[in-house]
Order: sequence, then C-alpha cells, then structure tokens
Amino acid sequence: MTQRTPKSRRPLLEREAELVAVDEALAELTGIRADGAQQHVGPRRGGLLAVAAPAGLGKTTLLTETRRRASALGCTVLFARGGDQEQGVAFHVARQLLQPQLAGAGEAELRNTLGSWYGIVGPALGLCTAEGGAPPDPQGIGDGLDWVLTHIAVRRAPVVLVLDDAHWADPESLRWLSSFAPRAEELPMLVVVAYRPDELPPTAEAFRGLPDRSGSRPLGLEPLSAAAIGQLVRATVGDHADDAFCRECWAVTAGNPFEAVELTAKVVDRRLNPEESSAHLLRDLAAAAKGSGLIARLERLGASTVRMAWAAAVLGTSISPAIAASVAGLGGEEAADAADRLRKARILTGSDILEFVHPLIATAVYRAIPDAIRVALHGQAAWSVVDAGLGPSVAARHLLETHPEGDPWVVAQLRQAARDTTRAGAPDAARRYLARALREPPAYDDRAAVLFELGCSSLLSEPATTVNHLRAALEEPIADAGLRAAIIYRLSQALAHSDRLGEAADTVGQAARTAGNARTRLRMQEEQFMWDAFRSDEPDSPARSRRLARLADRLTGRDLTERYIIGLRAWDATLRGEPAESALRHSDRALTGSLPWASEDFGFEVPVLVAMTYMYADRPGRAEELFAVGIGDYERQGWRGAHLAFGYSLLGYVRYRRGRLAEAEDFARDGLRLADRVGRGTPVLWYSVAILITILVARGRVTEATALAEEYEFGEPFPAAVTFPDAQTVYGELLLARGLVKDAITQLSTVGRRLDPRGMRNPAWSPWQLHLALAEAQDTPDRARATAAEAVERARQYGTASTIGQALRVAAEVAPEPERLKLLQEAVSHLERSPAGYELARALVDHGAALRREAHLQDAAEQLYRGLETAVHCGADALAERARDELAAAGLRPRRLRATETDALTAQERAAAAHAARGADEADIAAALGVDGDTVTRLLSAVYRKIGTDRAGLPRALSV
Repeated sequence: MTQRTPKSRRPLLEREAELVAVDEALAELTGIRADGAQQHVGPRRGGLLAVAAPAGLGKTTLLTETRRRASALGCTVLFARGGDQEQGVAFHVARQLLQPQLAGAGEAELRNTLGSWYGIVGPALGLCTAEGGAPPDPQGIGDGLDWVLTHIAVRRAPVVLVLDDAHWADPESLRWLSSFAPRAEELPMLVVVAYRPDELPPTAEAFRGLPDRSGSRPLGLEPLSAAAIGQLVRATVGDHADDAFCRECWAVTAGNPFEAVELTAKVVDRRLNPEESSAHLLRDLAAAAKGSGLIARLERLGASTVRMAWAAAVLGTSISPAIAASVAGLGGEEAADAADRLRKARILTGSDILEFVHPLIATAVYRAIPDAIRVALHGQAAWSVVDAGLGPSVAARHLLETHPEGDPWVVAQLRQAARDTTRAGAPDAARRYLARALREPPAYDDRAAVLFELGCSSLLSEPATTVNHLRAALEEPIADAGLRAAIIYRLSQALAHSDRLGEAADTVGQAARTAGNARTRLRMQEEQFMWDAFRSDEPDSPARSRRLARLADRLTGRDLTERYIIGLRAWDATLRGEPAESALRHSDRALTGSLPWASEDFGFEVPVLVAMTYMYADRPGRAEELFAVGIGDYERQGWRGAHLAFGYSLLGYVRYRRGRLAEAEDFARDGLRLADRVGRGTPVLWYSVAILITILVARGRVTEATALAEEYEFGEPFPAAVTFPDAQTVYGELLLARGLVKDAITQLSTVGRRLDPRGMRNPAWSPWQLHLALAEAQDTPDRARATAAEAVERARQYGTASTIGQALRVAAEVAPEPERLKLLQEAVSHLERSPAGYELARALVDHGAALRREAHLQDAAEQLYRGLETAVHCGADALAERARDELAAAGLRPRRLRATETDALTAQERAAAAHAARGADEADIAAALGVDGDTVTRLLSAVYRKIGTDRAGLPRALSV
C-alpha cells in the first residue's frame, strides 16, 4: 500500500520559489496544476528535483510538503530516509522505498508479480530468503531493482519517489538510484531528493552529478530573514511577541529554521515573556537546544531517560521501543516513562515506532555517548536484534562498532551476515563483515575459512585483493582437503582475472602435482589446461595440446570435470585448425551431460568455448542454442555484469558469422553497454569492442569503427589473454580498412609471429593471413599470393565450407586476372553450402564484377543481383552500394528485392514494434517486455532504422 504522508505542521516561510518548482514538476507529472485545473492532455513527463542545503534549513519540511501535495494529486508516494547509523546496511534505502509496495503480498503473489526477478531482488528487499545457487552480481541486483521500480511506476502511476538525507544513504542504494534517476523522464515518475552537499561521501560522485545530467540545478535553501523568523516566533509564542525579541531570535539562530523552532519551543517551556527585556536570555536558550546544551538538557531528565536516548541513537531510525528498552537495560514501564519524557522534551517522536525529531538531534545524542559505553551499547544491540529474530544481517552493523574480543558468537554472526549479504547482491558489505570477523579473531582452525570467504567476496571487483587473502589462507593450517582445493581454485581464478594467467596456471599445476586425491588432481589439471589455453605467452603450447589430447581421449565424460577437459580439447582442436569433424566430435562428447554456464564452482569459460567451437565449424544454429541457454542461466541467476556482456557480445559475433549484421550489431551494442558498466580495461571490454568494430567494418562504417576504437583506446598494448576474435587481428583489419596499409602489415605480421609458434593455425578463428595478403598485394603481390595460398591450405585442412570459401575469395582478390574467375567460382560454391551469408555476398559481388570485366554480362548480372540481394538482407550497406555500382557499370538497374524489410527485425524488436503500433507508450512496452526504458528506446530505434519508417508508419509497415 502507499505510505502514509505526514501532514505539514507549519507553513513554509520564504520557500515560494521552491514550492513553485515543486508544483511545476508535479504538474508536468500529473497534468494537474496546483489550483486543480487540468494543465494538458499530452504526454506527461517525470524528472528529477534535487534540494541541496546544509543542516537545519528546512529540507525535510520541504519534502514533507512535497509528499503532501503529491498525495493530494493522487500520486503514489514512495518515501525513504537515509540514516547516519544505517549507512553500512546494504539496500536500507531501497527497502524503505519498495518494500511497502510489495510486503503485503503473499509468496505466491510476490512470485507472480516479480516473475524471474523474485529470487534476485527478493533477498535484497527483505521479501524472501536467498535461494540456492550462485549469488547475483551487483549489476543483476541493479537491473532487478530497476524492473521493480519501473513496474511500480507503470502500474501505480503517477509516482513520486522522495529520498530525504540522501547523504546518509547506503552505497548500494545510492549507486542504484544514481543509475536509475535519469530514466524518470521516460516514466510517470518524479524523483525528489534532499541532501547536505558537504556531507556526501566520496563514493557518491555519480549522485552528486545527477542534477547536471538531468539538465537542472539543485534547489538551494537560504536562511530565513528576520521577518520570517518573527512570523515563526509569533505563530508559536503568540502575536504579542515584540519586534526586538523576534529580531534577537533571528540573530541567535542565524535564520536557521530548525534552530528557531527549537528555540521558540524552549521559550514556551520556560514561560519566557516574549519582550525585549527577555531577549538577553535567548542566547543561552538557543545553546541548550543544540550540541552540548541539548545534552545537558537531556541529562537533567534522569539516568534511565539518558540510557533510553542513547539506545535509540545507537539503533538509528525506525526504532522498536522493546528493542530500545533491551539495549538500554530498562524494564517495560521504566522504558515507557523514559520515552514519554523524551517526547515531551522534543527529542523523540512516535509511539509504536520511535524516531528522533530531527537528524541533528540524533547525531548530537549519538556523539555524546562516551566511547566505552557506545561500544557496549552496540554489542548489546547486536544481541537484542538477534534475540528479536531480526537476524545476523541486522546485527552485523552493530558488531562492526564493537572491539575485538575473540568471541566465536561474533565471528559466527558476521560470517552468516556476509553470506546473507552476498546472496542479496552486496559483496562490498560482505567484505566489511568478514574483515571485522578476521579481526575478532576467529578460532585458529577457522581462520583459513574466513580468509577464503573474504577472498571470494572480492573476486570480481578486487581480484588483486582476493589474491592476497587467498594466499594468506593457504598459509594457515587447513585440515579439510576440500577447503584447500577450493582456495586454490579461487586463487587461480583471481590471478586470471588480474591478467596473471601464467601464475594462475602455475598455481593449479603445482596443486595437481601434489594432490593426494585423483579427482582433485584431475580438476586442477582441467584448470591448468584452461588458463594455459588463454595465455598468449605460454612457453610450449604444442606440448600442452598433446598432453590435453592424450588425457581427453581416454576420459568418458562421467562428471563435470571430465566434460570440461573434453570441451577444452574441442577448443584446442579448433584453434590448431584440426579437421572440424574432430572438434565437433569432442564438443558433442562434452555435451553428453550437463555443461552449466552459471555454476558457482565451475567457470563459464568452457561452455562458451564449446559453443564457439560449433560456430567456427559452420554450426551457428547449435552455437546460438547454447548461448540462449547460457544467457538464460545468467539472467535467472542475476549475473548481468561481465557474464551477460560476454554472452550478448559473442552472440552478436555468431550473428555476424551468419551474415545477419544488423542483428549482430544490436547484440554487440547490448554487450558493450553491459561491459561499460563492468568497467574500462576489463577483458570483456576487449571482446565487446573487437566484435563491434568487426561488425561495423563489415557494414562499411569504417569512420564509426575508428571512433569506437579511439574512444576505448583499442590498440597496443593488447591484452595478455587470448581473445576471440583476436584483438590485434581486428585492429589490423581496421587499419587496412582505413587505408593504413603499412601499419596494417606491421600489426598482422606480429599476429603471425605470435600465433604460429603456438600452433594456432585456423584462419576461421584468426584470419590474419587473409587480411595480410590484401595488405601485401599493393607493393608485394607475389608475397600476397603466397600468404593467401597458405591460408587456403590451412582452411582446407580445417575443412569447413565458410572458411575455405572466405580464403578462396581473398586468394582470388590477390591472384592474377586469369586465375581469379576460377577461384571465385569455387569460393561461391563453397559459401553457398555454408551459413556465412555475408561472406557469400562478398564472393557473389566479387564474382559478378570479375565476370563483367570479362564481358560475361548475363552471368555477371545474375551474380551481382544475387550479391546485392544477399548484401541488403545481411545489412552490409557498403557492399550493397558496391553491387549497385557494378550493376550500373554493366548498364543494369537493381531489381526489386524479394525480402521484406521486416525480415531483418529480431523477435524482441518485432514485439516492441507491435506494441508501439497499437499505441502503447514506452513505459507500457517496458512493462510488457520486462525490460527497462533504455532497452525499449534502443529497440524502437532499431525498428525505425531497419524498416525505414517512424512511429506513425508502424501499423502500415507491420501489416505488409
């Protein structure tokens, strides 16, 4: 249900401009002006309204009035407040915002409402406990929260999201809101935030820049004038307050509304005559309302009341009176009396749930607690919240404030809180808990396990830190052989993610040599084979291939380790250019049982390599089936960072190999967008950028590809890991497309010197020889022909139609004219039997052009027409234009194409277009498809580009 909006207690003074801004924003959102008149009937716009001001100037009062006005206009109001004591509680703010909208539903209804997001965002929002399987990554949690908030915005529109004291919001919630807030303009949602700009943490730079990104400036609040303070004083103490008294109130409070309200309350409590003769007493009264004066006033209320106030300050916001009494060590009646005294003193408010009247009061009380007592109160609070059934995650923030004492209970609570928090998608919080558990310290026998858990919590975000923790764990006494093996496995992962593949391989290699258990030894060998396969500096790759072949050939695939080794054998055969039938045989063996993509214990690399083996072997349909399964596993698991970025980018590469360039570009851009969120310099970014550059070059958009390479600094030095497509080969191809022939020769020759000694000879995987032959043809044609001939030989050894056809086409391009027709005819013959549509289009156009030059006009026309139609269907725009030029040179005009424009649309684009054609807006489409607003915008843009229409033309276009 909608959260109750509190009534404004007093009129807002000298905030007319801010209230006008609020009313304008609400009018844009609801279509209703502040006077109740309809403003417009067109599209309604959300947006962002930020209020930035120091403490006490009325931010909370302004937000309270905003909530009241929004409720009066029929808006759904979501409200949260950051808490000084809750900054370390992951998703504290997100829970306040979203939990009330969902918490009233039963589990079945929640599962129906959240769908596949239930197990991902449910634990983060405190709606359910984490299910089994690997934990979601932070990107997955963010996407899930985006979906939940978008769903609420669409179903309960218009929505006003209000966040007070954002400077105290937990980092996880603040990162999420910083990412989501710009989308409010696309939704029926107004986001209103208030914060103290000087108290925003260093990690909140993205949040600080939100107003600029939304094209607005934060509203700043100025101190009140003497006249306004006088009005406020008279509204409280009576109209008989004289001018001198009111002016002194303004002087001692410096126009701060909070301090003025507190001061006038003290005037009433002391029954002070509001006259000039009493004005000299105001400064002492003002001092008593804040800081040390407030604490002195609190101490006069008695010891039990002080303990109750301290307990409330330690607990933070939304304080349970029963838990506060437990922390304070008070009985029920004594605690109730203390709470009454605190309410009368304007320190606390509320009954069933207690809150401080103002955050400034809470901060002052908390800071006044003597250090030793504060630590003890946090320790008691941890026990109390666990006893109340609130769980280790709630207790953990209190345990962070206690002194280490070697208490096993503390270690157990922190470890469990870390597990729960990791499952909820907040690894940063888990790291804090485990680091504190390590300082407790844990029992001697548990230290290695705690270090292992600490290392795992930082694996993806700080792999170098993980390495240190895991190496320290291995130095501890470890009785459990399974734990030791797990530590070694994670250490190899962390080293690999730190671009230290040689160390990763050596680590598991040493473990394999010393392992006492045969299955553990086999697992370590599998890991060593995998990391060696990705190393560009492997000392003896052919020897490793022979060892792998001998081992894989005698395995049956009875468990996941064996199937992974067999899968690595399939990939090694592909890289080395062994006959494709051999690689496919091993791939089929690897898939005789399950080969999970989202396993917590096994990496995703081998399933990806098996899928790519099918793609290179002219089985792209099978590759796409495997990628669909893998991407589905990632999304269900909440892995929406690097894993999903790899999935989309490589799926785009599969579509490129099939010649479906428009779809390939869409997938590659999705992958790059996800990779961007992971961070610059990561391996997935090399893959994503290389694949998108390859596609753009194929489409003839070389300038755009060059700009992309410059934006992402795609060039030397290249990554130490093997990538596909090979990054340096792609860079050489781009240089060649730009006409930088000598630079291209330098790069491509280097690729050959790097790959040939390792036995990586498959031109399907790295067509460096094909690009090099084209570059050499200009000045050294004989060398170009020799290079191309060797590539053809390697292609024939691998044996796929697409690889042979592509190699023959390039050989024809550098061959003497008399040989060209024969080579092109054979290339077309091979490519017609392959799934490589784009390569077929190139061969057809080349063949048609060669036939035209030989005056075989009828045959030339047929090949050029076929080449043009295939190029258009592929989305190879530059190639299609070249085909038209060749037809024009032959005196022919392009004939009407058989394919309709809508054939180029993906299934998701068709669905988005169908909804748009029926008049649905972007928010409704997002809800219907289960995606965010950015994705809808991208889908519709792709639709308009592909079928050459706008939104108005969709109904006609889709009926064709």
